[in-house]
Amino acid sequence: MDLDAVRTFVAAADAGQFQGAAAELAVTQQAVSKRIAALERDLGVRLFTRTARGARLTVDGQAFLPHARELLRVAERADASVRPGRRALRVDVVNRRIAAAVLLQEFYREYPRIDLDVVTLSGDVDAAVAALQAGTVDATFHAVPGPAHRLPEGIGAARVIDEPHELLVGPRHPLADAGSVTPAALVGHRIRMPGLAPGTEWAAYYDELAAAFGLTIDVVGPIFGNEALLAEIAESPTVSTLVGAGSWYMWPDAYDLRRIPVRGPAPIYPMSLLWRLDNPHPGLDRLRSYAVAKYAAPACEVWTPAWVRRPGATPGRSLPR
Repeated sequence: MDLDAVRTFVAAADAGQFQGAAAELAVTQQAVSKRIAALERDLGVRLFTRTARGARLTVDGQAFLPHARELLRVAERADASVRPGRRALRVDVVNRRIAAAVLLQEFYREYPRIDLDVVTLSGDVDAAVAALQAGTVDATFHAVPGPAHRLPEGIGAARVIDEPHELLVGPRHPLADAGSVTPAALVGHRIRMPGLAPGTEWAAYYDELAAAFGLTIDVVGPIFGNEALLAEIAESPTVSTLVGAGSWYMWPDAYDLRRIPVRGPAPIYPMSLLWRLDNPHPGLDRLRSYAVAKYAAPACEVWTPAWVRRPGATPGRSLPR
């Protein structure tokens, strides 16, 4: 259906005359008549009856008017959904519980007038970069592994989060009353992390962490969700897991779970903000500046895997050492 004709019909209905519609739309009265005549031919009905005072809606015209208004509203929403500056800034946070989601919520609190569309894409950094290239999202938070990993030309990246770890245990775990633990103290303890898909950057991180300190990270078994894992940890004297210090987790008070900082050194999971360099969305520059300004390197002794680079990146090239 010709939306210009629909828009002309609504303008004429509101004005009660073709001349008024022509003035509102900045076209000639003849153009208004032609558009409405074409719309009437398409619909097979008369929409207006000409009178001495102008144009009056027929019964069919009255029936069509609310649908015509809805067509224009839908067209406006469709246009706004893809036009930079009018549509929401689409940001992939990977998981709504992790530090990236926390940072994005803090950004929104500071800049509430920037509309956000928060999404959680499944897949690793390569899938996220493909989404950036396709325009599915405007930005994404991921660790960028290496050393041979190279970002495609046209993709920018900046290190924005260094997240320490905490050990999550139940009240009967041997480490439950510790104020902090070292990675060496975790040797021999069962750390449950189901769902570490091989080939992803997070699997690469925990593989290197386990190898560096001789840890036992158990990834075997089906994924029943975080709620099931938290219940298992609460009941078990041996099962634990690693969580990000800035990540959100909630559980019933009866679980009495403990979050214990891992220090000496503190393993750090690095996350970068990635974006397409030619993306014109005005909210993207604000998000990037905010995230980079919020970056703070941990003050304590840290451990990072070999593929972690210094904060920042040269857009469109390999992340530097």
